Amino acid sequence: MEAKKVIGLIVAGVFIGVVNGFFGGGGGMICVPALLLLGLSNKQAQATAILIMLPISIASAIVYYTNGFIEWDKVLFTGIGSVIGGIVGAFLLKKLSNNVLKYVFAVVVMAAGIRMLF
Repeated sequence: MEAKKVIGLIVAGVFIGVVNGFFGGGGGMICVPALLLLGLSNKQAQATAILIMLPISIASAIVYYTNGFIEWDKVLFTGIGSVIGGIVGAFLLKKLSNNVLKYVFAVVVMAAGIRMLF
């Protein structure tokens, strides 16, 4: 991999990590478009983003935990649903075309943005 691309990935990673750590999530919404700009297909970008977000989320969770910000009853039940949803989502990713996936991702990002405003 050429040095320019490696530097771009590191800079994108720092920005994604800051966003995820600051907002408690959402880094994937930046990670996927960044990976698309680097030439990955939609499916590759989605799958790669999941693995990128894992260590970031663990690090952020440790910081939030040490500061007493975790509500464990919410973690348990939401976590169960999230694991089930993650499995379903991974199977759906395999079934959808890159073009359909692009539009689904765009709708989800826009819906999340609108929800944040109201």
